[in-house]
Amino acid sequence: MYQALYRKWRPKTFSDVIGQSHITQTLRKQVAEGRTSHAYLFTGTRGTGKTTCAKILAKAVNCEHPVDGDPCCQCPSCVGIENGSFLDVLELDAASNNGVDQVRALRDEAIYAPANVKKRVYIVDEVHMLSTPAFNALLKILEEPPEHLMFILATTELHKVPATILSRCQRFSFKRITPQDIAARLLYVAGQEQIDLTADGAELLSRLADGALRDGLSLLDQCAAVGGTVDSRAVLEALGLAGNLQTAQLMEFVLSRDAKGALLQLDQLYQGGKDVGAVLGELSTLVRDLLLRRTAPEGGAALLSGGYDSATLDRLGREISATRLIYLATTLQKATADLYYSSNRRTDAELCLLRLCDESLSGDLTALEARVQRLEDSAQRGQLLRAAAAESGGTAKPSSSPVPPPAPAPEDAPPWEEPPAQEERPPLPEEPPLPEEPGERVFDVPEAQPAPPSPAAAPKAAASAVGGSWWRALAEGCKGRLPPMYRVFLDMCTGVLEGGLLTVYAPDDITLGRLDNDRVRNALTEEAASGGVTVRLVFQVGEPPKATPRENLQNLLKFGSQFDNIEIK
Repeated sequence: MYQALYRKWRPKTFSDVIGQSHITQTLRKQVAEGRTSHAYLFTGTRGTGKTTCAKILAKAVNCEHPVDGDPCCQCPSCVGIENGSFLDVLELDAASNNGVDQVRALRDEAIYAPANVKKRVYIVDEVHMLSTPAFNALLKILEEPPEHLMFILATTELHKVPATILSRCQRFSFKRITPQDIAARLLYVAGQEQIDLTADGAELLSRLADGALRDGLSLLDQCAAVGGTVDSRAVLEALGLAGNLQTAQLMEFVLSRDAKGALLQLDQLYQGGKDVGAVLGELSTLVRDLLLRRTAPEGGAALLSGGYDSATLDRLGREISATRLIYLATTLQKATADLYYSSNRRTDAELCLLRLCDESLSGDLTALEARVQRLEDSAQRGQLLRAAAAESGGTAKPSSSPVPPPAPAPEDAPPWEEPPAQEERPPLPEEPPLPEEPGERVFDVPEAQPAPPSPAAAPKAAASAVGGSWWRALAEGCKGRLPPMYRVFLDMCTGVLEGGLLTVYAPDDITLGRLDNDRVRNALTEEAASGGVTVRLVFQVGEPPKATPRENLQNLLKFGSQFDNIEIK
């Protein structure tokens, strides 16, 4: 007959208990020195070893040949207690025996000496379920028990146990087992049971166990029944957690402020039979994981829920601040609590999604804070864009500031009025003579001599920002306005700003087809306008134009001029 893994691999001695060394060492020493108490109280969450340690302690105090405080598991006492044939060690469930009559019967029976072992042991599980009269009936025998009697009480809700009971017991608090210890134990059990469990599968199961080793073994038992290799993907499919991918997609719509996509995704989940309260709960768990990874990237891995892989969390939390994550978590927690009193749960869930996508709909100080934050971000992006445009030689100017009148061009004065000044002026270092290029021959005809370029027209060759910092700042600022699928293609392109014309060069037709739409055009033009730069947008396939030799030489001379004032010692 098949036996569940958590029953088959239940520890038999204190040495087998995982993750509770602070308790097992104390109990072993008490048993070895013969200083055991008459009443113990074990507290902690489910699956941490309370009842297991109670049974081991019952065997240890009655073992005929103990080994350093551990039961030998070979003597008749250990075997009889293990298989339940000795009635002197009795396990009671206080949830179903919580009346005063049951406790009185137990008290009347406890005065008799044990028949087969040295100590009569009563293990009362979930003791907090006892009624107040039952607790009162238990007080006297707990205070003055017979020499042969031991009580071991176990509970998951310590606050419900009366103080009069607590003061009569030695209390041991069982902590949650760490995911590392659970994963190591699962890998050991899987190796013994011939289960093909991978390291990532064990890690995912350990997180889903939430500190309870019994839950981890039960989940492993369920996944192993499917057959094949038990990896992270198999765990998600076997436990029905593949729907977390849809929750992650819904969170992606929320983070990109796509209210339409979020509502459609919620409707898809609702039509598929998903409860809206469960959807908001899963979103809250996902936001918690993102917040933990943002605030505690190193030590917070053990605190994650385990329902989402690292790649998904990295993709969702790449461009979101901790402030917005806290807003999302607070809004989801409040909406989930209010669903209990709601007359239309679906409508409240949709309103919650709208508030998540747009903080200005919250109607409190969060809306004002969101508006101020957007204004600050826009102003900062505008400063970056203007600085980058000036650095790249762009011709754009802030639209909010008045445009100064252009300086009079030298064409206004005929060049023949000042021939001596032109002859005596040495050539500018920025424009050294270059070898003639094909198609650019200059004839020495004084009457046809062109006028020297004006200061406003001189930097025309440098006015095109090919892949410069201006385009990078513009593309980075647009990422908050576009869904993730557009951002990847935008990073593959190069922008050239020349005058008021912005030409975006795409590497291939596929990228061009993805970006050449009104949504991307509006995002680029609006982002440029927020930085005070008005552009006309053109998309085309190909490589951006290369800089001419004159532009390269001018940039080199401009770079070298920065070191003219450096004194070499």
